[in-house]
Amino acid sequence: MDTGYYEILENSKVAEGIFKMVVKGDFNCKAGQFYMLKKDNSSVLLPRAISINDVTEEGITFLYHVAGKGTEEFSYMRPKERIQLTGPLGNGFNLEELKGKKVGIVTGGIGIAPMLYVSKKIEGASKVDFFAGFRDEVYYIDEIKKYVNEVKVSTESGSQGHKGFVTEIFNPEDYDVILCCGPEVMMRAVMAICKEKNTKIYVSLENKMACGVGGCLVCTCKTKEGNKRTCKDGPVFLGEELV
Repeated sequence: MDTGYYEILENSKVAEGIFKMVVKGDFNCKAGQFYMLKKDNSSVLLPRAISINDVTEEGITFLYHVAGKGTEEFSYMRPKERIQLTGPLGNGFNLEELKGKKVGIVTGGIGIAPMLYVSKKIEGASKVDFFAGFRDEVYYIDEIKKYVNEVKVSTESGSQGHKGFVTEIFNPEDYDVILCCGPEVMMRAVMAICKEKNTKIYVSLENKMACGVGGCLVCTCKTKEGNKRTCKDGPVFLGEELV
C-alpha cells in the first residue's frame, strides 16, 4: 500500500452521472482491488473508495458514479490536476482459480467498473461471458467486448437489450463460476439463483468505507464466521460465506 499525489490525464463523462478518470503513474494491482481517492483541499473529510477499472502502461483508470459531494468534486477535476491515491487495497479476485473454467460475469449499474480489469486479466478460462444490467442508459460495453466471448445487456426501461433485470438473461447452470458486482439487492438475487442451481459465486461488495484499511469498522458485513471488514477481508467474498 502506498499514498501519493498523481497527475490526472483524463476525467471525462461517459454517461449521465458516470465519469472515467485516468491517473498517470506506475501501478501494480490485482483485479478487484480498489484505491482511496481524495481531492486536495476537499470540503469532504474522508476519501472515497473507488474500484480499479483498468491498469495500463499509461496509468490507472477509475470509473465512478457521482453519488455525493466527494465524487461530485472528482467530476470537476481537470487534466494536469493532482489527486491523492492510497492503495491498492482489498483482496481482489483469485483469477488462477478460473483457469479451464466457464466463467459468467454479472453486473448491475456501476458494478461494471471493476469487471473490465477482471475480464482483461482472466487467462486460460474455457469461456467468459458478460451480463450487464442497467436502469436505462447503457455504457462501457464496447470496452468489455474486447476481452470476453459474449456480452448480453438488460435495461429496466427497455432502451437497449432485454427489457427487465439482469437476473433474467443468464443461467448459472451454464457456468462453473459466477463473478458479480452491483447493488446489494441485485447481488442477493444473483446469489439466490446461484445457490438454487449449485453454482459457485464470488461477489465484490460496494459498502461505504472510511479508512480503507480495516481500522474503523464502518464497512463491516455479516458472514457465517461473524462480522468481517469489506475493505480488509474483501471486497471480494465467496457468496456462500455471506449472511
